[in-house]
Amino acid sequence: MIHAEAKRRLAAVVGERGYLDRPEDLLLYEYDGGVDKARPELVVFPRTTEEVVQIVRITGEYRIPIVGRGAGTGLSGGAIPRHGGVIIGFARMNRILEIDLDNERAVLQPGVVNLDITLAVQGQNYFYAPDPSSQRSCTIGGNVSENAGGPHTLAYGVTTNHVLGLEVVLPDGSVVTTGGKEQDYPGYDVTGLLTGNEGTMALVTKVIVRLMRAPEVVKTCLAIYETVDDCADTVAEITARRITPVAVEMLDGVMLRMVEEATHAGYPLDAAAVLLIELEGLREGVEEQLEQIREVCTGCKAREFRVAKTAEERDLLWKGRKNAFGAVGRVSTSYYVQDGVVPRTKVASTLREIQKIAEHYGLTISNIFHAGDGNLHPIILFDHHKAGDLEKAQKAGEAILEHCIHVGGSITGEHGVGMEKMDLMTQLFSEDTLDTLRGFKGLFDPECRLNPGKVLPTGKGCLEIRQGPLTAGNTI
Repeated sequence: MIHAEAKRRLAAVVGERGYLDRPEDLLLYEYDGGVDKARPELVVFPRTTEEVVQIVRITGEYRIPIVGRGAGTGLSGGAIPRHGGVIIGFARMNRILEIDLDNERAVLQPGVVNLDITLAVQGQNYFYAPDPSSQRSCTIGGNVSENAGGPHTLAYGVTTNHVLGLEVVLPDGSVVTTGGKEQDYPGYDVTGLLTGNEGTMALVTKVIVRLMRAPEVVKTCLAIYETVDDCADTVAEITARRITPVAVEMLDGVMLRMVEEATHAGYPLDAAAVLLIELEGLREGVEEQLEQIREVCTGCKAREFRVAKTAEERDLLWKGRKNAFGAVGRVSTSYYVQDGVVPRTKVASTLREIQKIAEHYGLTISNIFHAGDGNLHPIILFDHHKAGDLEKAQKAGEAILEHCIHVGGSITGEHGVGMEKMDLMTQLFSEDTLDTLRGFKGLFDPECRLNPGKVLPTGKGCLEIRQGPLTAGNTI
């Protein structure tokens, strides 16, 4: 339990309506978008960096673990308070502090919703490129912590390619700034190091991002296939011809039917798979690429190739893709989303392996993913009311990730390691590499109070955590 005096002091920092401690309220913060759960003992909502500093220093006096949380849309348990303690929710730090279009920059508090960045500047023909599927709700602080991606990062890159500077609070209460508005700063790339640290090294309180000019022309295409292999082979052929669309998304037949029944986006119900392909740029270049893409898709046995004729048609196609996870809820009581990466030449064989894994565990697995960069998102359907079903889903997910490693890929492309993939890190990295990663964690957070029990595998992570003065009975 959190010491009563510590709780009183924390409540004084954020005010009467700035914290939650009732059991029924804490229930809402014991989970994220994944399947793991752990309940905090207190949730606080600071409004300023100064309040974050006070919270960090008070919890430090009592050795209380702290976990930063954005919108809770993460899919690997990153915002789950595995060791209890205090969640610092950044929902109230949600202001756009500056828009500098002359230099194509924006300065943001961590609670700013991803899509709101683009909405703030699209009237001036600018946008913010990283666009996770949860962009209507996920926040920039969480995006930075997880190094979030999205469909359009095939051409534009992931979050780290668009974050130029950070303000962070370290576990000792120090406020540190890294990078800035300029293109490059001398010294070590600490901004790059902290982008993707999954909240284990620092709490992000300010973000400087790059804004981009809106393209002259956008073309969105839908290629429809009778077999999954033909669809996957198209992705490899696009790469082989050195064509780089801004997005190449693949949905298999199981996912297509769930999405179409929920959103009526115009996807064919009888197809084995489709590719959703988007091109952007100058008109002449886009028209040329469009014909190249049409030729590749047709050559790889696409039965139909559609081009959205209006902005409304384009938006409808993307509505189907962006709302896919919600559509699954109409079919299954629960689902488990994975996030592996394979070389693009291995997409077809990996999808066949995923089907074998599904059959082995007696589960349905649908697939929707960023095919252009080989970032797979198998969605494993299960019934959480059925004893042992969750465990089967988790074993199937682990088998998929082990296959990704085997073919030269990775265990995450954008969702992070969190608490669900920690022990797979030993299959991806050598002991020396893991020791180096542990060294970085220890440098920033020597007492291991910040998001403990994440990223590093068992035996390489945090030591025992104690709350309150070092007295008997306070071990978590």
